[in-house]
Amino acid sequence: MEGWGRTSVPGEERRGEDLAALTRGMPLSRGLGRSYGDASLPPPGAPVVANTTLGDRILAFDGQTGLLRAEAGLSLREIVYAFLPRGWFVPVTPGTFFVTLGGMVASDVHGKNHHVAGCFGEHVTRLVLRVASGDIVSCSPTDNAELFWATVGGMGLTGHILEVEFRMVRVPSPWIYQHKERVPDIDTFIGRLKDAASEWPMGMGWIDCVTRGARMGRGHLYLGRWATPAEAPPAAPRPRRRITVPSLFPSFLLNPLTVALANTGIYWSHPWRQSTGIVHPEDFFYPLDKLRLWNRMYGRRGFTQYQCVLPASAGRDVARRFLDLLTRRGGASFLCVIKDTGPQGRGMLSFPMPGMSIALDIKMTADTQRLVDTLNAFVIAEGGRIYLTKDALTRPEHFRAMEPRLDAFLAVRRAWDPGLSLRSALSVRMFGDPP
Repeated sequence: MEGWGRTSVPGEERRGEDLAALTRGMPLSRGLGRSYGDASLPPPGAPVVANTTLGDRILAFDGQTGLLRAEAGLSLREIVYAFLPRGWFVPVTPGTFFVTLGGMVASDVHGKNHHVAGCFGEHVTRLVLRVASGDIVSCSPTDNAELFWATVGGMGLTGHILEVEFRMVRVPSPWIYQHKERVPDIDTFIGRLKDAASEWPMGMGWIDCVTRGARMGRGHLYLGRWATPAEAPPAAPRPRRRITVPSLFPSFLLNPLTVALANTGIYWSHPWRQSTGIVHPEDFFYPLDKLRLWNRMYGRRGFTQYQCVLPASAGRDVARRFLDLLTRRGGASFLCVIKDTGPQGRGMLSFPMPGMSIALDIKMTADTQRLVDTLNAFVIAEGGRIYLTKDALTRPEHFRAMEPRLDAFLAVRRAWDPGLSLRSALSVRMFGDPP
């Protein structure tokens, strides 16, 4: 069984439409498997997990308030194409729509609008869980609130998520009005990203994390809002066609030279200093989803995505210092994304905090663990933290140094699961759970 970064462990999935029956006695639930590392992989001693993707029914929707209740295995893609043509969208979306509602809660996903909308968990009104005792429990911000906020961002370790209720948001059209800029260096990039936050509800950037010197961190800034009816095309957007990456993709093609060439090519692929226009929502929110099984590009050894948040208190030059360390250590990547982040969420292990998020894919090599250790030491010194959903290599002592909320989360988890029967490969590695 594999994570999206191709981290693998022995194990198997069981599927069923009745999530309450399926999850009985299971150590973990798993959806579409888009957590990059070992968060959705089973522990060594309990190799069978519940796959929730057949439990995907919409149970209720209120067309006046936008309140949606659905089974945890419902995918974001199905929600998008069922509701977007009708003028509704999820309040927060991650960078892929191949995720389930349960996974969105467990990771407390964030998106390009975090500075205005927060994480997904802030919009969830109720959860139904099967907890370790076998009981079916309902929780919300006011009912079993500690369990609720431990589950939001809790990596599936507090209970099997069976149902999710949350509020959709109305949108004026199903199209995106996008402004795109080519930015010459990281300092200019951070300034533009921060300055644009008050005007644009959605923003992110691709940055060149290979080039050094004065052009370090050059890239493309993407800003967006929902198009008005007058700006939008008359028809709703149709699903994009996808191309499948071949299983025998030669991983040796990804090396420092080709990554440097790719970064240069991507940077100059936008010939104009600025451009604006209407774009397909998939192109704006989910650009990589057009490549089916794009994780194959990294070969059999796979990759890890290192995603950290660097706090505003570290200063605007913290991104340059991070990139300088990364490039000196040879952490070449053709995919490096930077986003503005707003207030910390109420989920006990929710990832973002006020500052900026940097995410980059790193090919697995003999040196990757040392590189992650080096980056983690920098993040700890600056008061930041990493995203557990993407992690495969962070050491437990490093995560504890980053996360002052950890003891509170572990206490709630123990209160509901004294025997730690709900666990994963990640919890064994990171929290010292029994294998």
